[in-house]
Amino acid sequence: MTAPKSSQDPALTGLDVEDRRSMLVDAEIDDVPAAEPTRVGSRRSLAYLGVCLVLIGLNLRTVFSSFSAVLPEVTADAGLPGWAVVVLTTVPVTLLGVFAPIAPVLARRFGAERVLLGAMAVLTAGLLLRPLEAGGAGHLPALLAGTAACGAAISLCNVLLPGVVKRDFPDRLGLMGGLYTTAICASAALGAGFTYPVYAATGEWTAALQVWALPAGVVLLLFLPLAIRQRHGRHQAARGGVNVWRSAVAWQVTLFMVLQAMMSFSVFAWLAPILRERGVDGGTAGVIVSVSILLQMLGSLFAPALATRFRDQRAINTVVALMTGGGFALSIFGPLELVWLWTGLLGLGQGSLTAVALTMIMVRTRDGHTAAHLSGMMQGVGYGVGSTGTLMVGQLHQATGSFAAAGLLFLAVGSLAAVFGYRAGRNRFIG
Repeated sequence: MTAPKSSQDPALTGLDVEDRRSMLVDAEIDDVPAAEPTRVGSRRSLAYLGVCLVLIGLNLRTVFSSFSAVLPEVTADAGLPGWAVVVLTTVPVTLLGVFAPIAPVLARRFGAERVLLGAMAVLTAGLLLRPLEAGGAGHLPALLAGTAACGAAISLCNVLLPGVVKRDFPDRLGLMGGLYTTAICASAALGAGFTYPVYAATGEWTAALQVWALPAGVVLLLFLPLAIRQRHGRHQAARGGVNVWRSAVAWQVTLFMVLQAMMSFSVFAWLAPILRERGVDGGTAGVIVSVSILLQMLGSLFAPALATRFRDQRAINTVVALMTGGGFALSIFGPLELVWLWTGLLGLGQGSLTAVALTMIMVRTRDGHTAAHLSGMMQGVGYGVGSTGTLMVGQLHQATGSFAAAGLLFLAVGSLAAVFGYRAGRNRFIG
């Protein structure tokens, strides 16, 4: 059952229904026969499903921002070597790319709802496992295993959740698409803003990390009855269509996504430690990062509508890429008295940059099948290679003892993103 059709959706500001439909890429679009909507028995059950999907989105970024909020405390108390800090900030992003191609395969075999349920179970277990101590081996084994589990689970949700929203709420895409994307941004903001206060209240970084298993576990229990009663038939993958891997346009869009991901996840992993190294206390650093992430919502709300108003997207892609790289560098080099300005610029730029990179899926393809293939390419390569951003920041800090080199790095990354954003923004189609 789906919601009744409406001629006007008040949440569709700037983008019409077809635009929203295209931006929510369906990972199951190649299934033969086509995947059926989630079986619900009433409007109330459909609304319950919508709440569950939004709550899943609200748990997809806390693993990144919560760890960085107490990184100095974890490093000192657990005695983490430098390589371990770099790995712990890099692995979850890398796994977003590694597991992205697996998600449609699992959904074809078990159904998207049950894969989402399994992913939430793995995410909850990973969040519980992260802070545990493994006897004489210390905290490191559990941190590594728990972080890897979280990265794999989030990757599956990243790929499947937009398609389920699109499939089950075809006439409410403005509302559901907005709630879903807002929930993901809010997830990062909550992790950044509340982790350090929990540490300050308890005196234990383990409690500050483990607390995020609670909302994930609640969503798991809420979604359980809906997911387990779904029936799933046999599906195969349709063959044919445009080969995006051989398209120059697809590679330009993907490289734009790579550079965007390098900056985006480096902010989640390192902005709080950067501010704390500059002398900002842990609580204030968490609030600054949280506000910067909230400003991302503003950028992500308006940037796609603005981008689709132009004949091409060269100008907006270039501007938001330079805003992000410049905001990141100024957060490191700029006067500390203006840190709210620098991080605000970074937040607006980063939210807009992420949104316009994803908008390229819509404006550079002619059909849903090509869009799904481009999305898979962008996520697999984008997150897999984009994780080198967090890796390089960690290695540069370890080698030089400061974040100054990282500031120069992201001036370069922002400039390259502007170049590839300009090329990806030209008015052309894949195939």
